[in-house]
Amino acid sequence: MSHEVLLREIGSSGIRASAVGLGTWAIGGWMWGGTDEAKSIAAIQASIDEGISLIDTAPAYGKGLSEEIVGKAIAGRRDKVVLSTKCGLVWHTRKGNHFFDYDGEPVHRYLGAESIIHEVEQSLRRLGTDHIDHYITHWQDPTTPIEETVAALETLKQQGKIRSIGASNVSPEDLSAYLATGKLDAIQEEFNMVKRDIENTLFPACLQNRVSVLSYSSLALGLLSGKMGPDREFEGDDQRKENPRFSAENRRKVARLMEAIGPVAEAHGATLAQTVIAWTLQQPGITFALCGARNADQARENAGAARIVLSPEQIQTISEAATRHLRQLDA
Repeated sequence: MSHEVLLREIGSSGIRASAVGLGTWAIGGWMWGGTDEAKSIAAIQASIDEGISLIDTAPAYGKGLSEEIVGKAIAGRRDKVVLSTKCGLVWHTRKGNHFFDYDGEPVHRYLGAESIIHEVEQSLRRLGTDHIDHYITHWQDPTTPIEETVAALETLKQQGKIRSIGASNVSPEDLSAYLATGKLDAIQEEFNMVKRDIENTLFPACLQNRVSVLSYSSLALGLLSGKMGPDREFEGDDQRKENPRFSAENRRKVARLMEAIGPVAEAHGATLAQTVIAWTLQQPGITFALCGARNADQARENAGAARIVLSPEQIQTISEAATRHLRQLDA
């Protein structure tokens, strides 16, 4: 059953997508303690059934695994999906800057033209499609001029392989260089109640230039889901195990924030996570909120958030509670 969902445009591209998007980092398994392909496919298909059209992935999520799973899940439903993937984290070349090692193999940040042209073909194959709706530079490469990168992306756009251009994890200087090309449709950045610095550093230029902002980690890797108690244990390679933001003390502070948000959630018949996502979507400057889901129930819950319209008073209540309880959040 399909639902009316909130649609927004990606920059000036003419492409409209659901304001709540499905982020598929966890579906790649890497840094998330593994993945379950069947549950992941169910999560993607449940999202589409609920009217979520924006699906965001990347080659780096499990070295192609997330893209392959997304490809399987959208087979036969490609027309219902606004597909977003990325380039610039590479393991086929040693050019650019070394970023990290994955399974003992170096991964570099590299956005040279020949590499992007190689990457897009790999992504199209894994995703089982002939075009990518929104193509994003994943992390910035200081060794390649942004003009060269954007020229390669513009060529792909003219060839019909991509339909819009995005950049992720940008500094204000990077953003200025992208804006100077006149080709940027959107940026994708971490934004949530715990991390709001881009309100001052990036939002003003985006608003001025009609550049959309996709927030990732909208629930702060689950910290703001309302389900992350102080006693939760993290297993295996789950990145949250060593992350100071997930200390038991921080989770106690977040629990107090969730108590303050509770009455607003109840007023809308919504879960805490849905209320946090709705707050995120109603922040000036945020166009899309990407939310992860590892099973169909989580996907359906996320989709419901786009149907919640908070009043200005409720937004203020939540914002003030976030400032009060999260101000001293460690790291």
